[in-house]
Amino acid sequence: MESNNSRYWARILVLFGAGLAGVLSAIPIVPKLIAASGEEPPLPMALIQAASVVQSSAILFGMVLLGAWLSPKVGLGTPLINTYLLRTARAPDTRRILLSSVAGGLVGGVLLVAISRYWLPALPTEFIENAGKFDPPFYTRILYGGITEEILIRWGLMTFLTWGLFRLTQAKGSTVSSGNYAAAILLSAIAFGAGHLPAAHLLAPEVTAPLMAYIIVGNSAFGLIAGYLYWKRGLEAAILAHVLAHCVMVASEMLAS
Repeated sequence: MESNNSRYWARILVLFGAGLAGVLSAIPIVPKLIAASGEEPPLPMALIQAASVVQSSAILFGMVLLGAWLSPKVGLGTPLINTYLLRTARAPDTRRILLSSVAGGLVGGVLLVAISRYWLPALPTEFIENAGKFDPPFYTRILYGGITEEILIRWGLMTFLTWGLFRLTQAKGSTVSSGNYAAAILLSAIAFGAGHLPAAHLLAPEVTAPLMAYIIVGNSAFGLIAGYLYWKRGLEAAILAHVLAHCVMVASEMLAS
């Protein structure tokens, strides 16, 4: 029992540590975001950055705990972590997980590039200019975008939504239906997209309908891919795909410049 409890907390620490790396990598973004908004910071920048880290870390830890508690109840998990770090499960089909991750990352990255280029002519000039100044470092895209966001949105939010829909629509003890997984994937993807709207408000004086659609559709599109991978292959597959999608987008930006 003690061993199982220590392994339970070990996975929590692994996920929190990985997510925290992303939180810390986003520290340089805070001054850029405030500068892009054109507003004077209400407090010293160091204090704002520290408060941002504390707030983000608290939310991250809560989501890690939520996922750890609910994921076994709905058949979602971390197969690679369980096997290779915690030694609590038989080896999964690692090759299948990696191939799915690569496919999802490439398709998702190309899709995001296509959406960006399609919507670009309809976006406000101020948003495009400020977004260029705000452009986060590559390591932040990988660590925060690829890892932290997946822990928050898939591990935390999607797991909670799956569990909630299951409890609301199915009998206790039954198997989670595909429809509830699909609904949780869709809802978490939309929430992920909508969660980027506050940044759009800072980067543009007016959030137009095309800009709102671009933010929500662009981010939700990859959320559908990541959600499916989390369901079918585990959280690690969603993380790897998200990292690769960012690599595809960065490569596209370098080729276009």
